[in-house]
Amino acid sequence: MASATETGNITGTQDKDYNLLWYVESCLENALRLDTFIKDAERAKDTQLVELFTKAQADSRKGAELGKSLLRSRLASS
Repeated sequence: MASATETGNITGTQDKDYNLLWYVESCLENALRLDTFIKDAERAKDTQLVELFTKAQADSRKGAELGKSLLRSRLASS
């Protein structure tokens, strides 16, 4: 974990920018992981878990898209 006092002096990336990049990456990684969970639940014929994980995957995708959109707009304005 990064130091609580790192504000871009060491990495050259301000915390808020790093946080946005981390958020997008985490949402995308979560969507991939949930795909495995969905397949496991489908094999077990557990429709409740399939529903839960499918919704969670859609939420992760939405979060990634929102984050990517914000990132795009910030990169375009810099």
